[in-house]
Amino acid sequence: MRDDRIEPHWIEAFEAVLRLCAAQRGETVCLLSESQSRRLNIDLAELAAHRLGCRPFRLEVPTPRQAAPVPVRSTGASRALAGHPSVLAALGASSLVVDLTCEGLLHAPELKGILGSGARVLMVSDEHPDILERLVPRPEDAAPVKAAVKRLRAARRMRVTSAAGTDLTVEMAGATSAGVWGWTDRPGTIAHWPGGVVVSFPAAGSVNGTLVLAPGDANLTFKRYVEAPVRLVLRDDHVVAVEGEGLDAILMREHLAAWGDPGAYAVSHVGWGMNERARREALLFHDRRDLNGTELRAAAGNFLFSTGANEFAGRFTEGHFDLPVFGCTITLDDVPVVIEGRLVA
Repeated sequence: MRDDRIEPHWIEAFEAVLRLCAAQRGETVCLLSESQSRRLNIDLAELAAHRLGCRPFRLEVPTPRQAAPVPVRSTGASRALAGHPSVLAALGASSLVVDLTCEGLLHAPELKGILGSGARVLMVSDEHPDILERLVPRPEDAAPVKAAVKRLRAARRMRVTSAAGTDLTVEMAGATSAGVWGWTDRPGTIAHWPGGVVVSFPAAGSVNGTLVLAPGDANLTFKRYVEAPVRLVLRDDHVVAVEGEGLDAILMREHLAAWGDPGAYAVSHVGWGMNERARREALLFHDRRDLNGTELRAAAGNFLFSTGANEFAGRFTEGHFDLPVFGCTITLDDVPVVIEGRLVA
């Protein structure tokens, strides 16, 4: 899209998601943003909240200075709040927070306290509304995700294999598993739009094996498709080798090393996409500034492997790779949930 003119159908998309979040007439809705947030989405969220009779207010914080040694994109770990007591008080006093920060609060250290206050948080991914409109969640999206979460929580072991050479084992004891279907209507919970994904945050020392990125898989930190194979060797949750001769492997090795932080090499979360409307090829159709790549994270049947912050293992870092890997078979206690990149009914 070339123009940021407000379109009525974009307001309708935001209104539909706020309805699913049980936004009520007279309810206080905090529109949390930062100075570099996407203005169009802030306006759309505000207009949609007014349509529902809510009482929205804008809370904008300065975008923090760049402190990392490398560019930071798509981490889900916003630093914009910086523990500001007045900001946190305002968020805690709001029953519904629409998170419009650039990176999002999903892995931010302040999130636990915000949810503990009883707020429900809708994280709107930093995408152009043209993308969000296609991926407005539907009520029927929730049940399959909830069922998948139950299976994850009951599992003892996840195994991921592929024809490209992936053979990865995740011990599920102590893992924290969750699912996102695109909205939140319960106090103390967070969801992101677009939705349709289940993930587990493994306990320390639970992930071992090999993950092979093949041509056509995606590196969402770089917002590009993999063009040459990359072989990641993992021991005790950490990537100990990035093997490959192509540009993709070279860039990953250099980016990880630049952090100078062992946490950047650690596993953040593992899971799979469940959104049948999300498209794998979406990166080809939008300018990079107009997308965050959440659509590919949710694309049905992908194995979503992420490095970086894992608050449940006590690791906080801005270094983060989200890697949707297609064509994998995923089993829980030897029972397949995804076969060669296709969801098992």
